[in-house]
Amino acid sequence: MSWNSLFEKSYTPYSGQPQACIIEGTSGEFYAGVRIENISYPLTIPAVQAACAICLSEMDIPKTIFVPHNKMEQLKFWEAEFDLNVLSTKEPPVEQVENLFHPKESEFSPLKRLKQLLDQAVVVNSDFPVSALLFTEHGFFEGVNIEVSGWTHGICAERVAISKAFAHGTTEFTKMEIHTRKGEFSSPCGACRQVITELLPYHTLKLHHSDGTLSEHLSVDLLPFSFKSSALNNK
Repeated sequence: MSWNSLFEKSYTPYSGQPQACIIEGTSGEFYAGVRIENISYPLTIPAVQAACAICLSEMDIPKTIFVPHNKMEQLKFWEAEFDLNVLSTKEPPVEQVENLFHPKESEFSPLKRLKQLLDQAVVVNSDFPVSALLFTEHGFFEGVNIEVSGWTHGICAERVAISKAFAHGTTEFTKMEIHTRKGEFSSPCGACRQVITELLPYHTLKLHHSDGTLSEHLSVDLLPFSFKSSALNNK
């Protein structure tokens, strides 16, 4: 593994400036995060946010962050939030990071797993856990919502699952399934819909609602007027 091999997993069609980092949790496990841009620029997921959220979603606590350089977006916030030890290294500290891809099982129940995942959500502010499964042909990635002291630095379950997939080098998906324990309707927020529409434009979203009902939608139908523009300063 090299920084360049992680950079290649970034999604940076607008800036052309890939970023990656690795978090070591208190468990001793290592988690990678890569930059995932969005055509709505403020919805871009920085590598540091992705790696920290992935670590937290696995019920681990960020301890050390390894970066190729110290000019990483959101680095100061997450360093202060978890008293991170920041190490700038020429190469990643390990050959492999934690593999968060789950192969399909013949008796697998998405709803059962979604319900179990709710207990891994970090919802210190909202007390509103959300879980998501992002499927490929051969398996899936898991996500739960992550909240921290800075509300705008939290990240939704759907985008945590997407962050895990891109850090793994997977960009071909089949569907996403989402569940909430509370509320009237399990549905991606507007920000997630914008991200999903770009990365999973004509994919099935299965929404498992808290009352036990299920609805299915095409991602593009959930945000019919998503932001698109050929007028961006696209460098």
